[in-house]
Amino acid sequence: MTSRAKNWTAVVLAGQRPGPDILASHFGLEFKAMVLVGGIPMVTRVVATLATTPGIGRIIVLTQEPQSIRAAVDAGGAATILESGSGISTSILSIAGSDAASWPLLVTTADHPLLTRAMVEEFLDKAEQADVSVGMVDKATMLAAYPDTRRTWLKFSDGHWSGANLFALRNARAQAVLRLWSAAEQDRKKAWKLFMHFGPWLALRALTRTIGLRAALAKAGRRLGLSAQLVALSQAEAAIDVDKPADHAIAERILSARAAASDQA
Repeated sequence: MTSRAKNWTAVVLAGQRPGPDILASHFGLEFKAMVLVGGIPMVTRVVATLATTPGIGRIIVLTQEPQSIRAAVDAGGAATILESGSGISTSILSIAGSDAASWPLLVTTADHPLLTRAMVEEFLDKAEQADVSVGMVDKATMLAAYPDTRRTWLKFSDGHWSGANLFALRNARAQAVLRLWSAAEQDRKKAWKLFMHFGPWLALRALTRTIGLRAALAKAGRRLGLSAQLVALSQAEAAIDVDKPADHAIAERILSARAAASDQA
């Protein structure tokens, strides 16, 4: 890994969509970020990982009800909790580039308890090359490590990809992506619908899998006047977020195995 100054602002999305959350409800909780994994709230784990990662200068946590998660955030490390607005993209846009959240920004989510310092460092090293970077894990990497896991795959000519909930926004040019994000949020699980926002031809190529995701992101970025890239991550766990009880069970097993390996080291 390359060394870097502590110049990245990490933004942790710890809010939730309207209505009861499936995972939180399963554990009798109101907020998904407070679900325990390995006995520790997910948001605590994410903040703790970011707090020990070289290159992260400050941490901002966005949530609808700051007081409800304050103790869990504080347990992870020094972080500022801000009340989020009506949408993810508008909430980030409202602080991006400000004194509270200066460029560049690393955006991740509170439901990423398997996130490690190594994952973040790998992503940041590769994110130095573009205005906007999106972390992904390819299907071969995932199935080699966890053959029974079920993910939502974006299928392109250069492989099948699952998101890692890691986004790098390096400068003010990334504001164009944030403005688009709100309109495209409902289409995030359907690649061709997502790329429809950049014109029917690119959407058709995504639908027919005649373009790779790397090339599609690059083309989409150019249409927004910026450079955008896919960052392929080497660790399968980077794409395992915890949205439902089955994900929670997988995360518990992985963390248990990590603890056992650490005890033996």
